[in-house]
This record gives sequence, structure tokens and C-alpha cells, in this order.
Amino acid sequence: MSTTIRLGYVAMSVNLKNSSPSQTMTFAQFQRLKNREAAIAKLERIAISNLENCLRLLKHNVWSEIEFFRLSSRIIPLANHEELTDWDYLSPLEEMLTKIRLFLKRHKMRIDFHPDHFVVLNSTDKGVFKHSIQTLSMHKKLLQGMGIPLKNRCVLHIGGAYNDKEKALEQFVQNWGLVPHSIQQMIMLENDDTTFHIEDTLYLCEKLNLPIVFDWHHHQANHEDVSWKGYWDRIVNTWKYEDLPLKMHISSPKSEQAFRAHADYIDVNEFYQFVKEIAGTVPQIDCMIEAKRKDDALFHLMNDLKRYNDIEFINNSSFIIK
Repeated sequence: MSTTIRLGYVAMSVNLKNSSPSQTMTFAQFQRLKNREAAIAKLERIAISNLENCLRLLKHNVWSEIEFFRLSSRIIPLANHEELTDWDYLSPLEEMLTKIRLFLKRHKMRIDFHPDHFVVLNSTDKGVFKHSIQTLSMHKKLLQGMGIPLKNRCVLHIGGAYNDKEKALEQFVQNWGLVPHSIQQMIMLENDDTTFHIEDTLYLCEKLNLPIVFDWHHHQANHEDVSWKGYWDRIVNTWKYEDLPLKMHISSPKSEQAFRAHADYIDVNEFYQFVKEIAGTVPQIDCMIEAKRKDDALFHLMNDLKRYNDIEFINNSSFIIK
């Protein structure tokens, strides 16, 4: 029995120079530009530049045989700011979105997002919840513009505990009914490193029929039972009706003192032991590397795996573990 492992990386490359897809502009900077039309034009130039760099990164991925990638969630600065509700931010981006759509039509790649921490679906604050839906709607429009199916494309944390974790979990369930269906289908939930551990996250995923993104490092930092093995069948089961393969996040602690922080690279010995344990349990797992060295960490890990003789390499980012 064997499992295909496909590796991906997050948002930007350390090998492709001057390619940030997250160039930004603060609202304070926006306000300093006295001419509002000129300020909006500058925002649009930044967003177009970010999309141009997204396309450069996708081309880099094809060249490097990487088929799994997380796009930056900061492509369009100030997209949902309360003072810019009249800004049609999508129209100026249509040409670049079309170029990306045509590129992805030729080069198949799993693409998704991880919206920032201020997207909180279990908030009791109506303003926070409304802004969260607006931000997810922006992600939906970007996915549609790029021709990417909406299903399973946005990873979220559960949100805040608000001094009562059980109540916060039920608040998520209550708020979920207010989330538009087109956005609901985008969502995957991830266990976090401080509050909602794997048991909490599985509770919601099983209740709401959502796939879970198991974060291995977060589980090491925040758990009821340090062993993940007792949860594995339940994790796999949340993906049984999905078209995409099971997705995970992998990272290594920066140090014992800064355990929750991400290291530059992945500890190959720990990763190898993990994939040996799950070999044969599912046909494929897509592992998103959350490491400071981005694509370099992916290349480094693939090179480190060459020391093991029960790994069959498919390309520069995928392998079969037997």
C-alpha cells in the first residue's frame, strides 16, 4: 500500500526576485493623497502589480514542477475598507485575471487561499462578521476571475474563544447558517496552535460536513492527546465526499523556546516518520509547507528525502511513500 504526497508552498518565492504578490498601501497612505481618484488609481496599480507577480509565481511553479500553491490574500489592498465601499476594485483587474485563468487552464495546479486572522466567522460582533463575509466574497471573486472552482479553496481557523470555548464553538454553528452557500462551499477548517485543537475542529467539521485541514505542527503545540493517530480516520473521513485530495499543513518548530514559530525548513526525519505512518491510508495527501524559506524549504525537503529508499519520486515536488 502506498500514498502519493504532493508538496506546496505559501504565497511567495525566495528564488524569484522582486515578485511579492502582497505589495500594499495603508489607509493612512491613501488619505495622504489629496486627490481621491489618483489614490484609487494607485491602489489599482498595486493590485495589478500583485497579480502580475502571482502569474510570475505560477510560471515559476510550472518550471519547478510544483502543482500546489497558496495565493496571497493581500492581492487587493483596502478592498473592503469601510471608506472605499464605492470602489469597484475588480473591473481594473479583469485583464490580469484572464491571463491567470488561461494559464491555469493550460497548467493544472491546486490553488487555494488562507484568509487572514481577522476573518472570524464565530464572532458575536455583527460588524466583524459582516467584514469577514465581505473578505471571503473578495476571495470568491478572485477565484471566479481566475477560473478556479470554489470548492475547498479557503482555509480558516475557527476564531476566538471569548472566554468560553464551548459557547464559541456553538456560536460558529449558529453563524454558519448566515453564511451564503457559495462561500460555505469554499471553507475548510484548520486546528490552531493555541485555542481550538483537533478535537474541537473535528467536532465542527463533522457537524457541518466540512473538510478539516490537519496542521501537524499546531497539533504538537495544542492538543488533548499528543498522538494524532486516534484522529486520523476521522480526519480522512471529512474528505470522503470531496473532489480534491486530503490537505494538510506541515511546518517545524523554530526552537524549543519559540515552539509555535515556523522554522526556515522542515525537519525531514519527523516528516518521514509521519508519512510512513499514513502510507496506504489514502491515495493522496497534499501537504502545504508553512516554512520561512517558502519554495526553498520545499526543494530542501525533497532533496533530504533522497536518503530514504522506500520513496519513489514523481517530479520535483511529489513522491510516493510505500
